[in-house]
Amino acid sequence: MGRTSTARDRLIDATGELMQSRSYSSLGVAEICARAEVKKGSFYHFFESKQALTVEAVNAYWNAQRSCWTTELAATGPALDRLRGLLDTMAQTQRRMKETSGTVDGCLLGNLTLELATQEPAVRARLEQIFDEQIALVAATLNDAADEGTVPRERATAATARAVVAHLEGLVMFAKLKTDPTVLDDLWPHTLLLLGAAD
Repeated sequence: MGRTSTARDRLIDATGELMQSRSYSSLGVAEICARAEVKKGSFYHFFESKQALTVEAVNAYWNAQRSCWTTELAATGPALDRLRGLLDTMAQTQRRMKETSGTVDGCLLGNLTLELATQEPAVRARLEQIFDEQIALVAATLNDAADEGTVPRERATAATARAVVAHLEGLVMFAKLKTDPTVLDDLWPHTLLLLGAAD
């Protein structure tokens, strides 16, 4: 199921897998334990609550994604090519999901952000930290692009980086809504417009 066979990790993996296609509120501890093949009585040995478990599932999801973000954005070549590589990889993830499962489940981070906007403060706080980290990574890349002259200096800001992340998450949300990853075909051309960059 996941990275290791320990009961704690199985619970984390099961939660991430179930929440990718289901809502937080629709899942109970019993179902998560059944999926993880862990006795329900053992759950509270590892986690004080479903919220605490969800924070760990979010961490695991982002740890896997972060390597992609940092690898793509730290690659050699022009900054805009690196940013495009990241966005193309994120879009391809949704396309593969559709091919393998017949659905577009979207981004776990975005899904939980939309669902938990007014509840579960520990999960919301962790999601905010992760999105801030994504914005910082994109902002550094935009700064490189400004140094290279491919993005206007006034666009190489944290606010623009936030808009890029929001554009990605928004199109992923629409792809999920329509169960159609071709929605993401416009991701890069519209990012260029957002950046005021030349293709």
